[in-house]
Amino acid sequence: MASTDTTSDAHPFGTTSIEAAAERDDALVDAVLKAVEVTGAHAGSVFLASPEGNTLVLTAAAGMPPSLLGGWRRIPVGSAIPVAEAFRTGRTVHLPDAESTVRRFPQLAVAVPYPFGSASVPVAAGRERLGAMAVVWAARAGGHGLSQARRRQLRATAGRLGAELVRLRAAGPEPGRAADEGPLQVAVPAAAAVRVGLFDWDLATGALTADDTVCAAFGLTPDEYDGRADTLAARVHRGDRPAFHAIARTAAREGRVLARCLRVPEPGGGHRTVELWGRVPEPGAGHEARSHLVGGVIELGTGMAASASLERLSDGFFGLDRDGRITYANHRLVRLVHISRANLMGRHPWEVLPGLSDPACEDRFRAAQVSQQPLSFLARGPDGWLEFSLRPDGQGMTGWVARAAEPRQAATDPTASPAPAAASRAPTRPGALYRVLQMSGALAEAVTTQEVGEVVADQLLPAVGGQRVVIYSVRERRLHLLVQRGYRESFLDRFEAAPLQHVGGPVTGALTGGTPLFIESPEEFARTCPELEAASHSVVFLPLIASSRPVGVCVLGFDHAHSFTDEERSMLTALSGLIAQALERAQLYDAKSALALGLQNALLPHLLPTRPGVQVTGRYLPGTDWMDIGGDWYDAIPTDQGLALVIGDVEGHNVSAAATMGQLRSAVRAFATAGQRPPEVLAGTNRVLIDLDPGQLASCCYVLLDTDAATAHVVRAGHCPPLLRRLEGGTEILEVPGGPLLGIDRSADFPESRLRLSPGCILALYTDGLVEARDSDITIGIDQVRTSLAHAGAGSLDDLADTLLHNALHSADRNDDIALLLTQYTRRDGG
Repeated sequence: MASTDTTSDAHPFGTTSIEAAAERDDALVDAVLKAVEVTGAHAGSVFLASPEGNTLVLTAAAGMPPSLLGGWRRIPVGSAIPVAEAFRTGRTVHLPDAESTVRRFPQLAVAVPYPFGSASVPVAAGRERLGAMAVVWAARAGGHGLSQARRRQLRATAGRLGAELVRLRAAGPEPGRAADEGPLQVAVPAAAAVRVGLFDWDLATGALTADDTVCAAFGLTPDEYDGRADTLAARVHRGDRPAFHAIARTAAREGRVLARCLRVPEPGGGHRTVELWGRVPEPGAGHEARSHLVGGVIELGTGMAASASLERLSDGFFGLDRDGRITYANHRLVRLVHISRANLMGRHPWEVLPGLSDPACEDRFRAAQVSQQPLSFLARGPDGWLEFSLRPDGQGMTGWVARAAEPRQAATDPTASPAPAAASRAPTRPGALYRVLQMSGALAEAVTTQEVGEVVADQLLPAVGGQRVVIYSVRERRLHLLVQRGYRESFLDRFEAAPLQHVGGPVTGALTGGTPLFIESPEEFARTCPELEAASHSVVFLPLIASSRPVGVCVLGFDHAHSFTDEERSMLTALSGLIAQALERAQLYDAKSALALGLQNALLPHLLPTRPGVQVTGRYLPGTDWMDIGGDWYDAIPTDQGLALVIGDVEGHNVSAAATMGQLRSAVRAFATAGQRPPEVLAGTNRVLIDLDPGQLASCCYVLLDTDAATAHVVRAGHCPPLLRRLEGGTEILEVPGGPLLGIDRSADFPESRLRLSPGCILALYTDGLVEARDSDITIGIDQVRTSLAHAGAGSLDDLADTLLHNALHSADRNDDIALLLTQYTRRDGG
């Protein structure tokens, strides 16, 4: 199918009207209005998945102030937000009140701290999930949210939309919307105020016969109206033109149009809202069926008849549209605030009214919009205190202003001062605030620099609508790649290992000066960074500065020219600070982890000895709760009496435990190579530990393997029993007698047990980290490892070690380090 601009003034009915983009707009508008209708909500929205599948894109919205939509236009599918969860899980997310929202989505509740209920459902066709649909209503005390019946109707509405989208996709190329076009904004029907007039629309030719009052509703005189529907469409707000063109298609398909709301801009700013309704006459009613649409136009809100009465009142009144802009102000309000009506119209109250420039005042207006609940507050005006009362509805808000007595706090506080006349910086939008909270929560869980880079790439691209991202870490004043998505190697090579001062003039300035660099077009890129390849149409260089030094850089790229709004710039600047702090913390962790791992590796044997008739392999797995270091160790020591096998566990998971472990390992080696028998080795090591650090405890298992005699001499000091698998069958737990933990009693005895070995048998020594699990008895864990050893394949000893560690590697309950030493006796010397 050929593509068309659905916001153009093309004929509303005919060949162009059945194009995929227009049909999809119809389906979206009908679905979002139906969702609001069946649930009794005051706002609804539809999010569709991006082609990459990592983002939900706001595609249609009804009843929601446009100023609130910007921060929510792109939502990462992994976000902790109801629509994303509904999309991921395929389930309904029902939040009947603010308490439910706080409990399940605390970050969302902080970003939008207003009383409302919501329900989100997946938009799906069969097993394919295409997006999600959400509705919002005013939460009432003791309310229970949507009934089961209404939730079923909402899911049915989303299901019909999913089926229609799949049908349209099968009929031709999937339509897309321009990057800067934004979502369809649909007005929710409201109670009529004034009936304006009737019309007769010939759908085949586009001719529309209308009376004078219809012309007036669209801002035309009878002389200016030429009888064409396109002429009326041209007077409609650009964002509502798709809805106007959809009226004819809906009428032809369904035979009627009910309550389609449209905005008509006013000459002095703001707009009026009109509602079209109509039906196609039945055959024989004087018109050919499916040819004419006859109906009426109704003007909504505070029309001219109502405003005449408001002018005579002694209090100030004003009307706001859905975006919070003033559409009406009576004469008394002008006198109360000392601002002309011309300067009020089309402006937000907090931009022009004295006393409302505090960001908290804008937040009160937003609270009334989102919660749809009345709200009153005091603000200081030019001649004293004023009381503002707000009454919201689906079309906007009505405000009432009257003089008020000075509040007690202001009267008794000598430091209180009038609010500044100039508007201060507007508060962060809820959507932008949510991005900061969401990123902050995700970064708090990232530990390593690699994890920080992955979080940024996963969260930031969908949030801003970019197509490319690369994150570099700074080490020794040079850039080192962490994560990249979508960039060519030719672009990345310029930065890898580059000194900061040689990256590029403006880029170096951004990195060292801490100021983000926003480039909105290829031409600007060529002027700003002539030494760099333009890899994208628009680029953002975000310096990551922490503790007054650069710790990294994040580069975002867009495939289309992107003009960055003030809100986007503020949000990205705030996020760069969060990312920098997380990256600095992760760099410190990586450095400590590398140091700890180096120390641990230095304390453990690098190469286990080999002897004829014996194979030995060892493993060490650090704990997962802090650093990669602990007190577990293993060793294999050649002696004149045979091969000594040692495994031990010093209490603790820190540098002190590792240092003690290193000293004990040296002590065991010294006693073993001096020719002492196994009980004497542990007795001497016990005395060494008591002398080194009274109160420090350790467990140990010492086995002297005599290959000539095919025997093993086993001594335990509070350690887990060894496991033995015999080639002829059977795997047993060697419950040999043992002494107490090392470090308790200087005079403790450690009994020795003698064990016969058979060719092919495997002896397993291990620490308790392998067999301990939260809320489970250690004997169960030992038996599970015995079972794994018994059923493991007949592969190499290394494969067997990996098999025994597999479950521990994937266990979320493990917080202890693990040492494992496997020994296979293959034959007697000369056997």
